[in-house]
Amino acid sequence: MLVDSHCHLNYKGMAEQQGDLLERARASGITAMLNISTRASEWDAVTATAHREADVWASIGIHPHEADAHAYIDTARLTARAESDDRVVGIGETGLDYYYDHSDRDQQRRSFIAHIAASRATGLPLIIHTRDAEDDTAAILADEMEKGAFPALIHCFTASADFAAKVLKMGLSISISGIVTFKNAKDLQAVARELPADRLLVETDAPFLAPVPHRGKQGEPAFVADTARFLANLRGESYEQLCETTARNFYALFNRARP
Repeated sequence: MLVDSHCHLNYKGMAEQQGDLLERARASGITAMLNISTRASEWDAVTATAHREADVWASIGIHPHEADAHAYIDTARLTARAESDDRVVGIGETGLDYYYDHSDRDQQRRSFIAHIAASRATGLPLIIHTRDAEDDTAAILADEMEKGAFPALIHCFTASADFAAKVLKMGLSISISGIVTFKNAKDLQAVARELPADRLLVETDAPFLAPVPHRGKQGEPAFVADTARFLANLRGESYEQLCETTARNFYALFNRARP
């Protein structure tokens, strides 16, 4: 089994060829995909894909880039939508992005905290995006954990070893994308090599971040197999072992999903 724990099947350029993308993923041995939402206007399409395709699951959330435009999306709305649909297995993606600053930082933080509360209320894992915001992300997570624990995942991990240690200590999992295959990703490779086996997931973040040997192309779920092969070699494991471990971790974390 191999799971793409984070992709965007309903993004422009993906939705138009979704059937072909899914066929190629299945032919590459991908047995499940988590289709991530980033804005409220996507929710219906993202969940519809999950209802139509037995090996696709869905999330409900607002990306930090979209926080300003979605100030009206609060914990109650997130919770109600997630609880109304059994194909929704996660909350997010949410978090903080201080690299692009497409939304006000205070509003990003408010949105992040609302998503955390929805995760806590539903028991569904939180899918976290963080870029150039390690300190605030860690501080918010630590503060919110004191109010009550919640399951969570740092998706597309590119942060420091220190940040990895902090979130692992809080009980979070970490997902590795195709960035790990890039020649200039030595720091990330060093972190990925040492991640605890029971906290490791893999993803594409398709249509972004296609791994070597597909770099420069539009990403797609089939490419998670290339990331998994690279990661297995990096960690001194067999490809089959890494696939089995990361799939098991996916279903343990996203426990509303079923193989």
